Amino acid sequence: MPAVRARAFRDRLLRWSRRNGRDLPWRRTRDPYRVLVSEVMLQQTPVARVVPAYERFLDRFPSLRALARARLGDVLVEWTGLGYPRRARDLHRAAVAARGRLPRTVAGLDALPGVGPYTSGAVACFSHGARVAFADTNVRRALGRVFLGRTATEREAVAIDEAVMPRADPAGWHHALMDLGATVCVARAPRCDACPVYDACAAKGADPVPAVRRQAAFATSDRRVRGRVMRILTAERRVTLRSLRARVADSRVPRLVGDLAAEGLLVVRRGVVALP
Repeated sequence: MPAVRARAFRDRLLRWSRRNGRDLPWRRTRDPYRVLVSEVMLQQTPVARVVPAYERFLDRFPSLRALARARLGDVLVEWTGLGYPRRARDLHRAAVAARGRLPRTVAGLDALPGVGPYTSGAVACFSHGARVAFADTNVRRALGRVFLGRTATEREAVAIDEAVMPRADPAGWHHALMDLGATVCVARAPRCDACPVYDACAAKGADPVPAVRRQAAFATSDRRVRGRVMRILTAERRVTLRSLRARVADSRVPRLVGDLAAEGLLVVRRGVVALP
């Protein structure tokens, strides 16, 4: 990639970010624990829903040690409203495995339960200023459209990020990329008229949105039933399996309760279903 093109892209993006960057609570801290909580919450959940949940969660579990000491059931209760409770389970497991202190390195973070390459890179960057390339959905879309004319794969985006990332302030750089993808270079109907790097963009708004593979309607999916089961349990803590099946009114309840128990999200004893 020509150095001149990379430098022009960086300069325009960072200049735009200084005026338009989002003020988010997890950007006001370098505490690795708080950054980790935000990154796990932001997986598959919009920022607007994460902000109040993040602050509530940290009020209840203000430190890594506090989270590690908590019962998983209490963590799941505080996770209510964010969906995908396995993320709460994995966050709790990571806190327990960390033994009071999160690793500083990408490799050390990546070794924790449920922490993958993106999350480990983000925590190392935003907490310790590590110059490491990583890409979420917004970064993949923004970098891919500018340099490839289409949304990039994760591997492609990481390679581009590594090539164009400035030496100074990698955290600010990644925040700028995320903001561009989240507020301007959005998936559908990108706001090209407001884009600070439009002149350098290979796609110029023409990136086709890939066809989404048809899935079962949510109203009839296992995920809906699992979500209903977890909502009842996080509200009441324990209930009989017979009552749970009657209230959810779905024949899949026993099977899905078994699946949730195997994942460590529920405990079943003598016909009673409870949070762990």
